[in-house]
Amino acid sequence: MANALQQLIREHLDRKGWSYGDVARRGGIPRSTVHHLATTERVVRMPQATTLEGLAKGLELPLEAVRRAAAEACGIHVYDTSPAAGPDGAADAGTADPEVALLIASVQKLSADDRRHVTALVESLLDRAPREK
Repeated sequence: MANALQQLIREHLDRKGWSYGDVARRGGIPRSTVHHLATTERVVRMPQATTLEGLAKGLELPLEAVRRAAAEACGIHVYDTSPAAGPDGAADAGTADPEVALLIASVQKLSADDRRHVTALVESLLDRAPREK
């Protein structure tokens, strides 16, 4: 069975009648990369951000859709970090940070001991970061 990224790529190629080369040219990434992502059954690690950006551009899809499919193909659950509605019910104008979502999801794959190390690192970084007023 195809993973989420394979399905996304293949469905879009079929719908548009494009080849791997077409997507590669549009996205400025190697054809071999597009082929690899479209045919590899198990994606072992997240593709580089520039690869995902090129793939999204080449497929003419939103980057977030490609990033989510790639994360799912790697076995990473990406949490919805979209801004919550404010007290008046309006959504915040800002956009969610995809790196935050990926970090949150990736931490689940760490051992308990490694999570404690990550927690200690984050706490030390927060302690030395200048506070916003």
